Amino acid sequence: MINLRIAGAVLMIALATTAYAQEAALPSAAIIEKLTGLKGKANEKEGVFKVQLPRKDISAKVAGAKVTPPMGLTCWAAFKKAGEATMVMGDIVMLEDQVDAVMDAALQNGLDVTALHNHFTFDNPRIMFMHIGGMGKDEDLASAVGKVFAAIKETSGGKGQTKKTSIDPAKSKLTTSKLETVLGKGEYKDGVFKVTIGRTASMHGTEVGKEMGINTWAAFAGTDKQAVVDGDFAMLESELQNVLKALRNAGISIVAIHNHMTHEEPRIMFLHFWGSGKPETLAKGVQEALTKTAVGQQ
Repeated sequence: MINLRIAGAVLMIALATTAYAQEAALPSAAIIEKLTGLKGKANEKEGVFKVQLPRKDISAKVAGAKVTPPMGLTCWAAFKKAGEATMVMGDIVMLEDQVDAVMDAALQNGLDVTALHNHFTFDNPRIMFMHIGGMGKDEDLASAVGKVFAAIKETSGGKGQTKKTSIDPAKSKLTTSKLETVLGKGEYKDGVFKVTIGRTASMHGTEVGKEMGINTWAAFAGTDKQAVVDGDFAMLESELQNVLKALRNAGISIVAIHNHMTHEEPRIMFLHFWGSGKPETLAKGVQEALTKTAVGQQ
């Protein structure tokens, strides 16, 4: 009985010590604050150190009601130890004209971009939210997040990139054979040249493919000198980052990253894009992104 009591006491001490060690295992607050330029706060219980950037510079209304940083207009990045490495997750609040620059800052500095979408409807100005993540050393992750926050500051106040064009599909004059040489056979109708490339997945034990929405498509309108392209990429999770980088390297903007379904196998991510420029250049950008997927490598 005595031995059992002693063993129980030793076990309790061991568990308490382990719990304390887990609480104490925080990423370096000093490094994160220095490289992000923001003061943070630790949650010892969860082992997380978090920095926040309230977007006080955004004056926005949703359906006529004023929204403030505590109502969802606050950028944040949270750091947590994951074995020998550190994990970061965050949510970045931007106006539409800031998306390209802020996304580039994330991708070019080793962070993953995992979602881009809206959190409101009827918001004025339009507000976008970009979710980021990464694994690595405290200093590398904090430096990357710091550059994301720097891009926000550099493009705030209307200094971001806005590309406008007056192209009307009704006046399109495209040499579609040049686009088909790059992307493959498409359809030209009502001034729009469109290529659709399908892939397959399974939902509830049933195969679904191109006609059920598991597809990548690109639609072009304009002339051989100036055109626009919009479209949708269907990708595996493992393909997303390389597709993002290929499109951004081609100067094509990302306008949304999200899912269209639930319970599909394998999981399919969807990315919506928009670009303007010479149609052949745009087509080559889309094709380069396609090569980053299993479908494009066939």
